[in-house]
Amino acid sequence: MAPCEEQNVGNVGCVATAEILRSVAIGQDHKQALSGLGFELVALLTSAFASSAELISAPAATNRLSAPLGLEASLPIPEDNPLTPERIALGKKLFYDPILSQSGTISCSSCHLPERGFASDAALSAGIEGKKGRRNAPSLFNRLYAASLFWDGRVSSLEAQALEPIQNPVEMGSSLEAVLERLRANADYRQAFKLAFSDGISTQNLARAIASFERTLLSGNSPVDRFRNSQFSALSDSARQGLWIFESKGLCSKCHSGRNFTDEKFRNTGVSWGKAPNDSGRFEVTGHEADRGRFKTPTLRDVSKTAPYMHDGSLVSLREVVEFYNRGGVPNPNLDPSMKPLNLSDSEIQNLVDFLEALSGGKVPSTQLK
Repeated sequence: MAPCEEQNVGNVGCVATAEILRSVAIGQDHKQALSGLGFELVALLTSAFASSAELISAPAATNRLSAPLGLEASLPIPEDNPLTPERIALGKKLFYDPILSQSGTISCSSCHLPERGFASDAALSAGIEGKKGRRNAPSLFNRLYAASLFWDGRVSSLEAQALEPIQNPVEMGSSLEAVLERLRANADYRQAFKLAFSDGISTQNLARAIASFERTLLSGNSPVDRFRNSQFSALSDSARQGLWIFESKGLCSKCHSGRNFTDEKFRNTGVSWGKAPNDSGRFEVTGHEADRGRFKTPTLRDVSKTAPYMHDGSLVSLREVVEFYNRGGVPNPNLDPSMKPLNLSDSEIQNLVDFLEALSGGKVPSTQLK
């Protein structure tokens, strides 16, 4: 089977599931079954995967589909929450619906904007009644690969992550019990949950549905990925120089490593150190003094879209970010040992910015939009 990028699937990241492929292979009318569920790529996927019957004999076949160019080919889908068209469509509906908030005014997409790489365009996003959160809302791209979620890494699954904003008094300000009551009172949701889960509406299934949609938010096939795939014209001369700096004297790849440009670890760079209100980061989770001021290393995928930057949204441009690291961060007792002045020239700073901008995977597919 040809890679997804050759089939023009693009940034959607081959979000077709084993169920879609099964319907293709055995000739069921999958288009009718998926009508109205937001799967505009069904026709394309039918063509792209028409010869894939050999891949779908096992329940875990979804994990064997190709990711976008540049990402790990194996998609980590949990066995207790397999991707299905019904779960993805339900999760998408919930993601964009303010029914999850107490006031009916805030949805997941209020803070995670598709056009901004599913991140926020504000330093601190506004939640219910205009209340400001403590931290910048990070990108949701490629979070299915994450070892932990949130800036402090306090949860280890997308299912757990999905429920926290609903109950946060500053974000959605609701309770799980109240949300379930609203969903049960809605005929459309009763039907959607029935199609997606044998036991219908529940807290667990609410989390599973949202997590299923979030797992389809993949970004790859960027100019950097194409360059590394021997399409050398994909990067400008400046971006190529930036790649060399990124992997050498810039020390960037020490933390922003791997195919997703993050090592999923926590580090203290000095961002917001000494500023009020105090944010202790990972320390709030572990209680270990060494974790005070440490925050998770974010992915750099689509980073040109996700300004402002850092956990507090204090840096408004990629150039400011590079200049911050060029200074060696902010001195403090827990500063990471890798943080030190880089002595980059102005032109080298611009090279790095051009490289970072080349990590964008392109337009968000319509299947991920409201």
